[in-house]
Amino acid sequence: MEGVIKNFRRGRHHVDMNQMIVYLKEAANREEAGKLVGKTVVWKSPGGKELKGAVRSAHGNKGAVRVLFETGMPGQAIGEKVSVQ
Repeated sequence: MEGVIKNFRRGRHHVDMNQMIVYLKEAANREEAGKLVGKTVVWKSPGGKELKGAVRSAHGNKGAVRVLFETGMPGQAIGEKVSVQ
C-alpha cells in the first residue's frame, strides 16, 4: 500500500519533527484509517537510507493517518511516497 507524506504534525507554536501526516489512497474515511494503526511505514531517502515508522492514529475525517518515525524527518520528505506494510 502506498501513501504520500503531506506535512509534519504541528500546532500553532510547535512542530513535531518525527511525526508526519500521511494520506493513503485506500483509506477514504476515519474508520478505514483507524484499521491501519500499528502498520509499519517506510520512506526511502534519495541517498538510499530507509527511515521506518509506525501508524499511531487516524488524523481528521478524510483517511489521513499520523505516523511516528524513529528519527526526525527532513523537509524533503514532504510530498514523497511511502510504503505501508
